[in-house]
Amino acid sequence: MEQSLDGFSSVSSIDALCVLLNNSDQEEIEGLSSLSVVNPGDIGPLRRQEKKVSAPEKVKIIKEIWNVLEVSEGSEFDDSLDPREQPEYKIFFKQRVGSEDIFLAMGRKDPSTACCEDLVVKIQLPNTKTSDVSLDIRSQFLDLRTPKYKLGLHLPHPINEKTGKAHFKVDTETLEVTLTMVRDFDFVNF
Repeated sequence: MEQSLDGFSSVSSIDALCVLLNNSDQEEIEGLSSLSVVNPGDIGPLRRQEKKVSAPEKVKIIKEIWNVLEVSEGSEFDDSLDPREQPEYKIFFKQRVGSEDIFLAMGRKDPSTACCEDLVVKIQLPNTKTSDVSLDIRSQFLDLRTPKYKLGLHLPHPINEKTGKAHFKVDTETLEVTLTMVRDFDFVNF
């Protein structure tokens, strides 16, 4: 049995095996010399380099530092060096329901946030006057500034920036901002 293995390890027998497995001419195998190493990758049809390497493409030089789409909305309000503290806030979702939704269950609304129309942000502003509050609303960003507080809040849903309402409750020192969400029409919101 050792003799058959020794006979199999000769270069000519490996060349013959390659020819047999490749089903190709001996001309393709003649490139192998007795010093070349035969690997498992040599079994099967030989791959030819048909793809021509083209000249390197010209690289378009862009002088912009970043793409406009890469900058998130409201980032112009971010200032890490501003010493004002961030007030406490809570985000709530609000539904507009009628008696047909509550008592008769005739509407398609359920208690999930998918059926909500409004986004309510309640911001605690202790020791603040209403005249000191500056509020800027964008489609997905809320910016609130007072002499003592600063809040830059990225909203979880796009909103209609023209239909929002703000109400300052003096007794609890809370600013309540109600914003109408912009939703795509689906089987729930139609």
